[in-house]
Amino acid sequence: MIERSNRLDHVHSDIRGPLYQEALKMEASGVNVLKLNTGNPGRFGFDLPNSVRQALALHIDEAVPYCDVRGMKDARNVICTYHIGRGLQGIMPNDVFICNGVSEAASMLMNALCGDGDEILLPSPNYSLWSNNVYHCGGKSVFYRCDTNNDWNPDVEDIKSKVTNKTKAIVVINPNNPTGAVYSKETLLEIAAIARENHLVVLADEIYDRLVMDGLRHESFGAIAPDVPCVTFNGLSKSHIVCGFRCGWMVFSGPKGELDEVKNGVMQLASMRLCGNALTQLVIPAALVDSESTQEMIVPGGRLFEQRKVVCEELDGIDGVSYIPNRASFYLFPGLDKDKFDFEDDQDFAMKFLHEKRVLVIPGRGFDWHEDLRFRIVMLPDTDTLRKAMQDLKHFLKEHRK
Repeated sequence: MIERSNRLDHVHSDIRGPLYQEALKMEASGVNVLKLNTGNPGRFGFDLPNSVRQALALHIDEAVPYCDVRGMKDARNVICTYHIGRGLQGIMPNDVFICNGVSEAASMLMNALCGDGDEILLPSPNYSLWSNNVYHCGGKSVFYRCDTNNDWNPDVEDIKSKVTNKTKAIVVINPNNPTGAVYSKETLLEIAAIARENHLVVLADEIYDRLVMDGLRHESFGAIAPDVPCVTFNGLSKSHIVCGFRCGWMVFSGPKGELDEVKNGVMQLASMRLCGNALTQLVIPAALVDSESTQEMIVPGGRLFEQRKVVCEELDGIDGVSYIPNRASFYLFPGLDKDKFDFEDDQDFAMKFLHEKRVLVIPGRGFDWHEDLRFRIVMLPDTDTLRKAMQDLKHFLKEHRK
């Protein structure tokens, strides 16, 4: 047997891993499973905005040939304008690379930045896209903790303690997946000071910046720390219900010339794959102008707002469950009091919940979290479905109480 690359030894994708495969087997045998494992709005009745539909229909012929390896000019112009509006300084359209989702952008950037033995600081909990790309590049993932006692903001002192002479970058996921946290400006400025002092790149995953609720202001990292080399990642998948379009991008900012070598590396990789999907790039100008379709989901009466409300109300009635309300996106990362239940660990909890109540959630370990027993809920189904799922959780936990 030919062995696979050892660079995959630590790669894991629990969102579509063993629990997900078990759910598929159950479905194949005729069992209905409520899959709360992945943030995929289009699977739960969220509609494609008309602005996106019209842009695709009117401009489809423009997507026939290959486009610029960095992305279509009109799309990069609008992306650049969008991020200038968010506070990024000194950026130009050629600082923008449009990719097949943030997933490809993260992969290309990490391959251009991270070499054998380089250390990348990542949050715990962490969206595994980032840690997996570090492993795949031969680097070392070093996790800093996010603090449950500080609304899931990163623990700045923990970050400081983990910087070494091999550290090359800090990944900041804000708004956060899986916690739904929106980081404070003060915390971001402290992270900027660490990056500045240690000459580190900040990789700012901000794809949920348009899904912030409760009147909070999202601070774009590159805007509040213009003197720190930064790559900002964003896209349309969640805000405009086009996950399958694979439409994401990255923007280079910071001191002039500081990231040129990395950017040239990204250009090499972008050229290898010729160009991103041109069809999806057609909708970017219209989508970024259309904020209404996104905004209506996150205000009182909107789907995301009301679905969060239902989940939190139901969880409030379950003894042994704790949570910090999400302030953005559609994820919640509740904790279970292990002393009150008979689960061996978070994996045992999730597998039993799947088998007994036919609800799929992802345990905390899938997000590189090991401090206590947690799991991520994707709050995308309609309110009635979510209410029933949380009531099923309540009954399930009652049956497993010590």
